[in-house]
Amino acid sequence: MSAFEPDIDFYLEDLRVARRCSPHTVSNYARDLKSIALSAKARGIDSWKAVTGNDVRAIVAQQHRDGIAGRSLARRLSALRGMYNFLIGLGKCDVNPAQDILAPKDKKALPATLDPEEVSRLLSQNLNDPMICRDLAMFELMYSSGLRLAELVSIDLADLDLSVGQVRVTGKGGKVRDLPVGAHAVEAINKWLGYRRSLPGADDRAVFLSSRGKRIAPRTVQMRLKKLAESQGLDRDCYPHMLRHSFASHLLESSGDLRAVQELLGHADISTTQIYTHLDFQHLAQVYEESHPRARHDQVGGDRR
Repeated sequence: MSAFEPDIDFYLEDLRVARRCSPHTVSNYARDLKSIALSAKARGIDSWKAVTGNDVRAIVAQQHRDGIAGRSLARRLSALRGMYNFLIGLGKCDVNPAQDILAPKDKKALPATLDPEEVSRLLSQNLNDPMICRDLAMFELMYSSGLRLAELVSIDLADLDLSVGQVRVTGKGGKVRDLPVGAHAVEAINKWLGYRRSLPGADDRAVFLSSRGKRIAPRTVQMRLKKLAESQGLDRDCYPHMLRHSFASHLLESSGDLRAVQELLGHADISTTQIYTHLDFQHLAQVYEESHPRARHDQVGGDRR
């Protein structure tokens, strides 16, 4: 047994008895501290007292490279800080080397999008079924104007001005914004409104109604999009916000105007909008990799004429 284990056991006993921590917490702390102890021993360190701040940074960095998520490393650092404070109280250590060390942040997952061809395929139906016409109108509008799901279901008839291609929506924080509506969406909405007049509750204010004449529920919109995607043979898990992501990505890719996209999406902070610049770069990088004669690895050492 190394010098690490007795101190871990002593600290865990204090958590169990004196602090009455849950068995789950104690188990997690035990696993976290033993993992750090193993890494310390691999670096030739023989006790907790010999660990420095630089050692802690190096251990955290190595474990992150090994695939440990930032959230898990934050918990390990929390366990380590707690144990060092305990050992300092006993006079067994002088300083807490983990005190000011932060775990690395995990990369934010990029939002999923459909490419323009997939959007066209999704919205290509032209059936004379009222509910399908409603669905196509909803999804054309979401993609055309970059709407959130809550914004879509909240739209009233008074919010639409199809003569000029405009919709007024109320976003987060009650902020109102006027958005353009594209020609395809205008056509789809007009077709839906023709059917809407014959539905029960047609005098309701809501633009999009259920088959029973009530304002459509967000959950229904989610289910209808999933069903539509399956019927069109899209091998994707489609959800409403994906249309908003696709709107932003395609618009930014075509225009390069980040501020305009921010305004259309209703983002208070442009840093939120900047996630779509990463999507744009991914697309550009793919085009480069597939098109540039000296980008592909299989071209190395090839014909240089």
